[in-house]
Amino acid sequence: LSWTLYRLDRKEHGEGLSGDAFLYTRCAVVAAGRTAFESVMQDPANFVPYATGQIWAESLLDTPDHAYERITSESWDRNTRYSYESYSNTEGWAD
Repeated sequence: LSWTLYRLDRKEHGEGLSGDAFLYTRCAVVAAGRTAFESVMQDPANFVPYATGQIWAESLLDTPDHAYERITSESWDRNTRYSYESYSNTEGWAD
């Protein structure tokens, strides 16, 4: 999940969006499935309906934690290689 959100964290997708709005909109793309994700990665114009329609999927961020807790009965102190936070993909925001 973190890797996928990180890959969507690009200037051509997020320019003009606030940090939280951009994150939750990227979550909506991921929640829409592989086809939607690949479409947005191929053509940034396909991100526009998610951003302009304010289709958010904030709750997707909690899904891995809840799944881990349900399976192990322990809380997950997750550290990921890639940050899903908005604007953390410096390569995706480079000019």
